[in-house]
Amino acid sequence: MIDKIYSYIKDKRHTNIFFTVLGALIFAIIPLFTDVEASYLIYFLFLTFIHIVIAQGWNLIAGYAGQISLGQNAFFGLGAYTTALIWLHDITKTGYYFDPVVMILSGLAPVVLAIIIGIPLLSRLRGDYFAFGTLGIGQIIIVVFLKARAITGGADGLHIPSTVYESMMPYYYTGLLLALFAIAVVYFITRSRIGFALRAIREDEMSAASHGVFILKYKVLAFAVGAFLAGIAGSLYAYYLFHINPDSVLNMNWLFYPILMCVLGGTGTIMGPVIGAFFMTAIFSFGDVYFAQTHPIVSGVLIILVMKFMPTGIIGLKDRILSRGK
Repeated sequence: MIDKIYSYIKDKRHTNIFFTVLGALIFAIIPLFTDVEASYLIYFLFLTFIHIVIAQGWNLIAGYAGQISLGQNAFFGLGAYTTALIWLHDITKTGYYFDPVVMILSGLAPVVLAIIIGIPLLSRLRGDYFAFGTLGIGQIIIVVFLKARAITGGADGLHIPSTVYESMMPYYYTGLLLALFAIAVVYFITRSRIGFALRAIREDEMSAASHGVFILKYKVLAFAVGAFLAGIAGSLYAYYLFHINPDSVLNMNWLFYPILMCVLGGTGTIMGPVIGAFFMTAIFSFGDVYFAQTHPIVSGVLIILVMKFMPTGIIGLKDRILSRGK
């Protein structure tokens, strides 16, 4: 039995599945042995799960399709605002608190935006021009939410009923499920024909097009899936905050966090964003407690060192060590 398990793990195709299942089981039982309301570990893991979801979304469009998006904060914020607006205006006539319908709609709203802006941008812009185009769209969204006070509450934002809060437990397990969902989505997409098409586009668009790959369709698809994952992450964060405003859900942290996590862990890999999310969340949490004023500098220096000495991230470090050993 042990030999069968070992041979299964040795198969590189199964390694990600094995460690994901093992990690899920470990994280699922942690709250059973921890004071959920008093433990900082629970909050840390909850925040890490959100980071994994949004990082996997960016990883799909940038790591696999090769299109650097700088608009994830807009999708994240739109998902949070969608949750608040549906709840406050009683649109779906449901329970709202951790309502799957609301969370799915909060993911679909960014998808619509991604398709609307993705078709013109991805059909005409490439490389740095596409990146700056998405950055501009993100800034426009922030201005719109600030100016549309009658709908979004302006700078003050929206307040959803916080009296429904009872325990951190549902936040933790919902975050864990969404993180596993994001990993599974990226895994199955990248193992399908869509994944092969995305890699072909990343390596050489002209060659991919000459072999019959519909470039725009696959780019927009990856962009939309990344937006959906960012939107549901924003929805979960809205349930945690109960106060949604541009400073909390549209700030630039939600733009840079997924990029930093993917770069640190390894872009274009399944487990890279997961590893990067744990490392960067730990750095941010530790920095907020012990050197709140200077931890962004430490984070920046860390990323520079990673790009210099580990350009393929922590995941790629293993291959470099093995190749040197050989």
